Parts: sequence; structure tokens; C-alpha cells
Amino acid sequence: MTNRLSLSLLNENDADFILELFNTEGWIKFIGDRNIKTTEDSKIYIQKTAGNLDITYWVVKLKDKNVSIGLISFIKRNYLDHHDIGFALLPDFSNKGFAFEATEAVLHDALKDPTHKTMLATTMTDNRNSINLIEKLGFQFNKEIINEQVKLLLYSITID
Repeated sequence: MTNRLSLSLLNENDADFILELFNTEGWIKFIGDRNIKTTEDSKIYIQKTAGNLDITYWVVKLKDKNVSIGLISFIKRNYLDHHDIGFALLPDFSNKGFAFEATEAVLHDALKDPTHKTMLATTMTDNRNSINLIEKLGFQFNKEIINEQVKLLLYSITID
């Protein structure tokens, strides 16, 4: 929770929002096509992720309007040593500070957990907005990695 935003765990009531977000140009270009083409596809995806202990999604909403505007992810990926934090917003809500505000709140809470003293963030090499936000959040560049033939930039932050 922040001054402008509320965060809630993703659930089936968010299916229409997920359908919209996952089919934006930015999601498909920088995150990948999840083949979510109907509300039913969204519900199935949400059910699958809800049952996976390595994945947590928070829906970001404007407090004053209760409108879903984005998603924050916290995922333990099999090709990374630590959890990876991610973010995506609907295009109309980008570049307004919402992604920073929501991601910072999740990051702050996650780093309080002794099992999450190191957090990662990855992004495609040409996703300048994501790189800027990751660096603004305090992550440091580690190295380039390749996953599924895609070159990614790997960043980390560690709390002692």
C-alpha cells in the first residue's frame, strides 16, 4: 500500500485485467506472448500461478478509483539463484511513477524477510524504461545472461 496505490494478490476476479495487460504491445515485446486470448485463458493462467509457491503476483490499483493499472511479480525462476522482481503497467499509466511506487513497496517488504536478502531483476537489453526503473530502485548491474535464446540484463540488490 502506498499513498496513491493499493496492492492485492492476483485472483480470478482479475481475469479481464490480465487479458488486457498481457495483450499490450509492451508486455508482448518485453515479457512475451503468454497466449492469453480470452477471459477463460486468463482464469486458467491465474489458477496455475496461484498454485505455484515460486510465483506471487500483486495487482496494482489506483486507491481513489479502485482501477487496476499494473502488476508486480515476485518469481523464483529456475535459471536464477534468487527471486526476481518484475513490473508491468497498462500504457495509459506508464511514466507517472506508479511502477516505481508499487515495486518499491513490494521490494521493501520482501527484503525484510531474511530468506530474501538478495533480490534480482532482469530485463531485455533494449527495454530502456525498465533499466532506468531497476537502477532507480537501487539494483546494480551484474552481467548479461541468455535465457531461451534471449539476452537479458541481470541486476541485483542485497541487504546486509
